[in-house]
Amino acid sequence: MEYIKSKDIFLIMRDVLKLIHPRLMEHGSRVAYMVYKMLEDEGGYEEFELADIVMVATLHDIGAYKTESDSLSDMLRYESRDSVAHTIYGYLFFKYLSPVEDLAKVIMYHHTDYDQLEKVDYPHKKLAAYINIAEKMDIYSRAMGSQFDMKMFHKQAGTKLSAAGLEQFYQSAKKHDIFLKIETGEYKKELEDIVDFMIFSNEDKKKFLEMLMYCTGFRSEYSVIDTVTTVCISEEIANKLLLKDDEKELLYYGALIHDLGMLAIPREIIEAPRKLEPEEVKLLRTHVTVAEKFLRKRMQEDVLEIAIAHHERADGSGYPRKLKDFQMNQAQKILQVADAVTGMSNKRSYREPLHKERIIEILNEEVAKNRLNRQIVNTFIRFYDTIMERVKTESAEIMKMYQTLNYQYDQVSKRFKVWDK
Repeated sequence: MEYIKSKDIFLIMRDVLKLIHPRLMEHGSRVAYMVYKMLEDEGGYEEFELADIVMVATLHDIGAYKTESDSLSDMLRYESRDSVAHTIYGYLFFKYLSPVEDLAKVIMYHHTDYDQLEKVDYPHKKLAAYINIAEKMDIYSRAMGSQFDMKMFHKQAGTKLSAAGLEQFYQSAKKHDIFLKIETGEYKKELEDIVDFMIFSNEDKKKFLEMLMYCTGFRSEYSVIDTVTTVCISEEIANKLLLKDDEKELLYYGALIHDLGMLAIPREIIEAPRKLEPEEVKLLRTHVTVAEKFLRKRMQEDVLEIAIAHHERADGSGYPRKLKDFQMNQAQKILQVADAVTGMSNKRSYREPLHKERIIEILNEEVAKNRLNRQIVNTFIRFYDTIMERVKTESAEIMKMYQTLNYQYDQVSKRFKVWDK
């Protein structure tokens, strides 16, 4: 069953990253449009190939969400900084976590001077060169306003920038009135149209959604651990309760995306080492409606309904809809228990993880108050050690992935800096 369309996978990724840094994602969209029009005019590409190129070009700065989060307020200054950090981290992120690892080096090379890039044996180096041109055009045109002249980069033709790429950009910019369409926002409709041609297998979609889970780690690695914990507990309870395969799959996707809205919450609230003030609690709770806003109509309704009910409670005291027991299905109730256990069993900025006995005590108290489902809680408690052992194993795998990324980042950075001199 198709739970989400290929186009919507990309749009969700775009919107999730936009929660982290809106200006950077808007920059990525404009760069993607420029590159798309250049390659469309050049010819030789099928629509589905152009759609994939739009995706990579839009996400070309994905490493900056992790490595440059404190220096993105001034895009011109950001452009002139040492770009090695975010290009390498973005390359590794795509290489290890995305289903399009063959395009990962586009991200690593998109700041490389053309006279160096030309020497590289890589089939997609032209795309990297075109992104480099489009990125400079976007950043400088927005910084300089009416004083900007796209021909100002012509003196870099053949050295820092591709001469053929620059000529193609000049032609395409004039033919499509690129800068005017960007100014009016008209370009967004053309991008929406081309991404209709994206074609991903179900496995690819699943991997992209898991990649989204890792994106939450741009704010905090422990956010990823929380999601993995919730997914594992949900899956284990579903197996013990003998849910049907299609129900388990819906629950898996719901658990995977249930906390994406947390990216819209300021870090100082998420990581506050104290009890939150009432207004802060109110803001924190908006993470559910934030997620619902950009996920609705982009995936199967059943998945979304599971995800956005993870803070509801059987007595109607939950949020955001104050649903009662009879208004919720078993998958929603399983996710509620899994999310509650995650909040207690994982470390928080204001406390250490709770021990087993205390977690069980709290769960039983919630059942007694008619807030959590008795059968689901009893099933979890019965298999507590088995379930939490799997959580421990899966969490260790996640941390191993981060360690691998960091180690490779250090190693490639050293080689890349030497090569780039």
